[in-house]
Amino acid sequence: MVERSLISVVMPVHAGERWLAATLASIAVQPGSAVEVIIRDSSPGKSCEAIVQRYAGALRIDYRHMPEVTSWTRKTNLAVEAARAEHIAILHQDDLWLPDRLATAAEMIAKNPDAALHLSPTRIIDGMGRELGTWRPPFKPGPVRAEVAKAALLIQNSISVPAPLILRAAYLATGGLDEALWYTPDWDLWLKLAGHGEVVYDPRPTTAFRIHGNSLTMTGDRQEFADQLDAILARHLPRDSRDARVARASARINVLLAKAAGGSARTAFAALAVLLSLGPREIARYVHASRIIERVLPRLRARFSGAF
Repeated sequence: MVERSLISVVMPVHAGERWLAATLASIAVQPGSAVEVIIRDSSPGKSCEAIVQRYAGALRIDYRHMPEVTSWTRKTNLAVEAARAEHIAILHQDDLWLPDRLATAAEMIAKNPDAALHLSPTRIIDGMGRELGTWRPPFKPGPVRAEVAKAALLIQNSISVPAPLILRAAYLATGGLDEALWYTPDWDLWLKLAGHGEVVYDPRPTTAFRIHGNSLTMTGDRQEFADQLDAILARHLPRDSRDARVARASARINVLLAKAAGGSARTAFAALAVLLSLGPREIARYVHASRIIERVLPRLRARFSGAF
């Protein structure tokens, strides 16, 4: 039996009626009582609160309705401040824990209790919960050197939001999520944490990341998206980085692929042109660090199946 309050699950919620029950159910089926769930909900009505109440008997839930706080980053930071466990996990209203999440997390924490960031792969699912693929960070199992983690992450944010376990003290010490950002605050957070303490990678996927047509990545402003990618590189990319050219090309490819996903098919060819301009060695570095195949193929499967 794992100890109580091993993990605080922080959940920023807004109009999450479609998937919130499934998300909470995925926590409730975990064995033991080592989890507290902290929900900060900005939904305009009471429908999400009603769903939460259905799970009040199965889960220890700290719920607050905060319709005035619409930013998911602000809600997340407030939830982390209220957390009582030493480790936190962020879980969005449309993502899931897999059945062995808690047991695996307990093993990971027991082996490396002071690591700032425990990483793992995540399954990618569609709106119906059908599995589309697995998204793996480009690391070998075990401790990951800070310079290795940061170099790979600067090329591409290869960590899905629900996958990591985060040392709460490290989260607070690094300032948490930047509330001025809507698309890249998690990328910024991983880079800050990678420079703050030990990073450990476990190859077992224990979460599911849902892709669907209503997510911010699908509906957000593309110019603002580009600006935020550039802002993270300006903040974290060393001027003498050997990967600077690859990192900037990756940001450009991400913007072009986002436009292609929104219906501009010709930008997919523009993305390919940017990739080919790198040359063989840098292309190989990009493909490895970006996990481009693992990220794009599930979205193509979802598109062809009519999930989007």
